[in-house]
Amino acid sequence: MTPSVFARLRTSALIACAIVVTGCGVQPSPAATGADAVTRANCGIDITVDAPPQRIYAAYQPSIEIAHALGVTDRLVGTAYLDSTVLPEYEAAQAKSAYVEKLPSRDELLAQNPDFVLSGFNGVFARSAQNSVGTRASLHDLGVRTWVVSPLCPSADGLADEAIDPSTVRFENVYADLRDLGALWAVSERADEVVAELSDRIAAVSATVANAPRPRVAVVTPKDDGSYTAAGGIDFITQIIEAAGGVNAFADLTERRNVQIGAEELIARDPDIILTSACCKATYTRADGQPQVDKIVGNPAFANLTAVRNGVVHPFLFADRAAGVRIAHATELVAELIHPDLFDR
Repeated sequence: MTPSVFARLRTSALIACAIVVTGCGVQPSPAATGADAVTRANCGIDITVDAPPQRIYAAYQPSIEIAHALGVTDRLVGTAYLDSTVLPEYEAAQAKSAYVEKLPSRDELLAQNPDFVLSGFNGVFARSAQNSVGTRASLHDLGVRTWVVSPLCPSADGLADEAIDPSTVRFENVYADLRDLGALWAVSERADEVVAELSDRIAAVSATVANAPRPRVAVVTPKDDGSYTAAGGIDFITQIIEAAGGVNAFADLTERRNVQIGAEELIARDPDIILTSACCKATYTRADGQPQVDKIVGNPAFANLTAVRNGVVHPFLFADRAAGVRIAHATELVAELIHPDLFDR
């Protein structure tokens, strides 16, 4: 993590602790005790390991794919909650990994005797949440180190999106996480290789679309109650859309990643292109987003939407909105969808 990013996150965490009378409840990791100890900061918390973790648990798609990308598949004692199929390059590795569809309970997690838990989203370490495995402090007390992908640093209780600093929702923060995890896991060289590949691929896309018009793109999920969820400005898809040569039509909404809207709001914004957001099953591919497309296209209220009239409502995966090693894949895909004339499809 870069010093400036770390400083912002640490300052935010300290301010949050000061404001919340009950405090964060997060205790610093024990001081290094060995000559080989490594410390890196994550969401304002110092994480120290005296030796590379050998029993890693990965919760959620971004963390599972990060672990495979960094080459520590053989150290995974468990993986949980995939939003879709993993990227093809990780299929063989994931097939060898223990997997459960739902997030484990605290007891189920500890039964795997992990020494490091990596979470791809906030909420796992919340004080009170249905899927919480306990606070980071409570796990650290047991010798289990933790990490949350830093574009999603949670609120003081570990739960809410409201604490996410929009300035941290950046590709650079993903790269910083990879390098920090590479240092903690003793795979720094591999981490540098992954970062170089991701940044090169994204730079190539951005160069291709640099002079193209920038359409307004909405990422929308139809709900059973007739409402919709739109990806707001602090959702990582905003970065991906921008790198792919577009603008998130809901970028100004930054309180939460997923914003509840009505049909009227979508009509008023009239996006040029709509992507859906199929989730969450380990077998899902983009094709599984087609029913959401049909729901939007088949709604008479949306008949005059620009995206509907132009036939550019595309199936898309929630997994491709995540802050992880899918960012290059997602940027390439979104660029191809919104600028098909610039890419060979």
